[in-house]
Amino acid sequence: MTTGWTPADLLNFFSSDAGLRTSDTLPYGPEPRQTLDAYQPRGGERMPVVVFFYGGSWQSGSKAAYRFVGHALARRGYITIIPDYRVYPDVRFPDFLRDGAAAVAWAWANAARFGGDADLLFLAGHSAGAYIAAMLALDDQWLSAKGLQPRADLAGFVGLAGPYDFLPIRDATLKTIFGGPNRAQTQPTNFVRGGEAPVLLLTGVRDHAVSPRNSARLAQELVAAGSKARVISYRRVRHLTIIGAFAPPLRFLAPVLDDVDAFIRDVAAARAHVRLARCEAS
Repeated sequence: MTTGWTPADLLNFFSSDAGLRTSDTLPYGPEPRQTLDAYQPRGGERMPVVVFFYGGSWQSGSKAAYRFVGHALARRGYITIIPDYRVYPDVRFPDFLRDGAAAVAWAWANAARFGGDADLLFLAGHSAGAYIAAMLALDDQWLSAKGLQPRADLAGFVGLAGPYDFLPIRDATLKTIFGGPNRAQTQPTNFVRGGEAPVLLLTGVRDHAVSPRNSARLAQELVAAGSKARVISYRRVRHLTIIGAFAPPLRFLAPVLDDVDAFIRDVAAARAHVRLARCEAS
């Protein structure tokens, strides 16, 4: 019996790990879906570390489907960690956040092992994965349970087509996942209080799955609190093609990878400047 290829299979087919080191299915917890893949440029040191969470409506997804993201970011010089995490119906909110926090803590503790710099730890995600990354970056409780403080230990957050302010929930399955239609504690926008790491929010003007309003609303809250946030809207991508634009065949649609790369480099350079100033002052 043969099965057809998925769009992710096609994107991965045109992506290569040549010149990279990859480590597959490393455990960050005891459950079958608590494993991650690591993508490492060869020969680098003290490189930024990006933990990327994929989407799937908190109900599906596989790290293996996003090899093209790992390859793309690693080729730009970043240690890239892509975890699996538990999804519905096996778990509900907030268990996927607990998994995400455990994966981030693993990345922080193991950064040097891959030539990474734990002081340059970035969270990123697409769709439901952007939601997970946003909650970890904004709601202190999840990372603090793992001994990390997001406003001190994260260098930045990149969200692609993420839902950050989506109440009331109307979909019956999502109501079950989040414990009801109007739980304020499920919304990233409700945890902005200032002092957050810099944020880059990317969205497609024609995204009909997750309204671009989510990105605008979160950026508005962050800027009002005195934090740095930027929204970039692309006219030629939709909800899925915004992440597909990481892969070589679809990069013509929008400079998504270039914009993420520029953001990480700018933040890393700024943190290096602060680090140098502190060393000189001491």
